Amino acid sequence: MLLDIHSPAADNRLPRKIIIELNSQMKSTEDMLVFAQVVERASFSAAAESLGITPSAASKIVTRLEQRLGVRLLHRTTRRLSLTPEGEIYHRRARDILAAIDEAEIEISRAQTPHGRLRINSFVTFSLQHIAPVLPDFFARYPKVEIELTVTDRIVDLLADNADVAIRTGTIDDPSLVVRKIAHVERGIFASPQYLARRGTPRNSDQLAEHDCIKLTSSSAGHRWLFQEEGVVKVFDIKGRITVDNTETALQLALAGVGIVRLGDMVVGNAVRDGRLIQLLSDCHVVEPIQLSAIYPLGRQHLPKVRAFIDFLVERFKHAPWRTGLVSAQHN
Repeated sequence: MLLDIHSPAADNRLPRKIIIELNSQMKSTEDMLVFAQVVERASFSAAAESLGITPSAASKIVTRLEQRLGVRLLHRTTRRLSLTPEGEIYHRRARDILAAIDEAEIEISRAQTPHGRLRINSFVTFSLQHIAPVLPDFFARYPKVEIELTVTDRIVDLLADNADVAIRTGTIDDPSLVVRKIAHVERGIFASPQYLARRGTPRNSDQLAEHDCIKLTSSSAGHRWLFQEEGVVKVFDIKGRITVDNTETALQLALAGVGIVRLGDMVVGNAVRDGRLIQLLSDCHVVEPIQLSAIYPLGRQHLPKVRAFIDFLVERFKHAPWRTGLVSAQHN
């Protein structure tokens, strides 16, 4: 009987030692791929760009590889990179191994349409407001794909949680992951018509001190709101009566008229379009755009189901459809 090592059943039936060894082998292949790209492109920056990681991440991976092998593979100077004798041997063998892997994956991919279980990890708001509504179209296009969607705002280890792809906002600084941009999200300040009718509408950042603001602890910018007035950037440190750690909860509180909230347009777009929230201070608020990305372990892009899903997300959301009706800084 064959056992899918990526299935929950496999986690129960495979000894922990074997699972650890499999993860170690995956990382070894990833290290080999990054090293080969650095050599062939003669630059950490060029290799990083081709792989969708940062130059510092590429450098860390090569250093990790050298430490594991116990030899120096590259001579590094400010002007150029060159292979050591050991590096020449390793690069020659690595190139052959990677070519064989590519040939095998291409051969299988060509013979297959996207199929199988796709494990996705996404944060709450994006799952509820954006993934769920488009899944019928995805299933109609790819009827052989099954989806296991894990919804959480906590940061997960994709390998440990056995996820194929995750959706996240912000900077991703993990050398073992590839990042593909989906869109940009722009923050804005919003309140319900009921709240504004009761408390009035602030006309500048100073007047926010007279209002109830909703503090969001899950974001580094959750309590420090930026404004540019008369050419000067000001930071308003909110002192709200309520603090939450979840964007969806912050949205519901704003809709209920509890206070003024600062959230990404991806979160509030629907509520603004149907008049349940009103955008405030758009003439002076600094939007601080953040990137919405699909992230996945190196090598997973060769799986047809992963490639199909990420291409589908980019197709649907690259123009930030949630931004319709909002004042935008046009960062996309």
